[in-house]
Amino acid sequence: MRRITLDDVASLAGVSPITVSRVLRKPATVSETLRLRVIEAVQKLGYVPNVAASRLASSRTHTIGVIVPTLYNVIFAEYLFALHEVLIAAGFQVVVVNSRYSEVEEENAIKALLGQRVEAIIIAGIHHTALSRQLLVQARLPVVQTFELSDDPIDLNIGMSQEHAGHVATRHLIDCGFRRIAFLTGNLDHRAQSRFDGYHNAMQEVGLKSLEMIAHRPRHSSVALGSELFGEMDDRGDLPEAIFCTDDNLALGAMQECRKRRIRVPDDISIIGFHDLEFSACAAPSLSSIATRRYETGRLAAEKVLLALDAATKSGPEQIDMGFALVVRESTSSDLVFTNRTSNSSAGAIRPPNEGEQSDD
Repeated sequence: MRRITLDDVASLAGVSPITVSRVLRKPATVSETLRLRVIEAVQKLGYVPNVAASRLASSRTHTIGVIVPTLYNVIFAEYLFALHEVLIAAGFQVVVVNSRYSEVEEENAIKALLGQRVEAIIIAGIHHTALSRQLLVQARLPVVQTFELSDDPIDLNIGMSQEHAGHVATRHLIDCGFRRIAFLTGNLDHRAQSRFDGYHNAMQEVGLKSLEMIAHRPRHSSVALGSELFGEMDDRGDLPEAIFCTDDNLALGAMQECRKRRIRVPDDISIIGFHDLEFSACAAPSLSSIATRRYETGRLAAEKVLLALDAATKSGPEQIDMGFALVVRESTSSDLVFTNRTSNSSAGAIRPPNEGEQSDD
């Protein structure tokens, strides 16, 4: 069975192929009566426009490339939803590629997207191979690096200080009076490493020893992994007073394992997560966390891309700090007055160890 063509639609509607093309591309330029006649013919024949042919006939592809490190972690769902919401409404297709936390695979993804003549590239992350960066610069397309802040952005950078957020989360636990505070993660990717750096620096500032609990091999963050890692820590008899988990999935898993082992949260141990996922407020006990603006980041990235594509000239690099907030709930026993804190605000003074109080060095 042969493919339905533009000529077939034009013949059925009783108009020229040029008119059909105009209706499909710029419906506002034709009368309502003519538009409805063409649309009726399109629907009756089941006509699907030939996108490849349209691209060859135009310098525009109306396609935006998006690269994320994983499709497994829920934190990227809101981000991708916002990108699609804005870009599809503006008439663009969105091609999403998973780099699987590999800079080499990200490099291959960039080559593939540029080969498809995308009009812009949005990337979750700021760490790239030298060739990836060279390709992005030479492509002269709008490029948006998200989720982190870069000292040397390629074009537009929309993110937050992961290190400062890790520092604030740890300072909260220290301010609660805890001295033995562990850091729990399943995979030390660049963002997790930055959060660890913030944790480590906060601990050093008050003379405390860092206690890391990292999976033996890189693992996807999950509730099950959080439960497993906490169990291993408890089985060693190395239970801390508080734990900073690199995301809420791990934190929820740790809390569930506490319940199984009759360890009370926050009476016996306090736990804080990261990202403030939807379930955090509903958990029992409710989970303290660092709230990140994932939906807002995706939406702003998409809006900035549309503005850049409409601009007559390309502007220089721009950076937007989305900030974050410390959300204090039941899982960190604290009498502190709650205040939202962003990466641009002061987190307050850290109480040093009392005289005679020993760290774990």
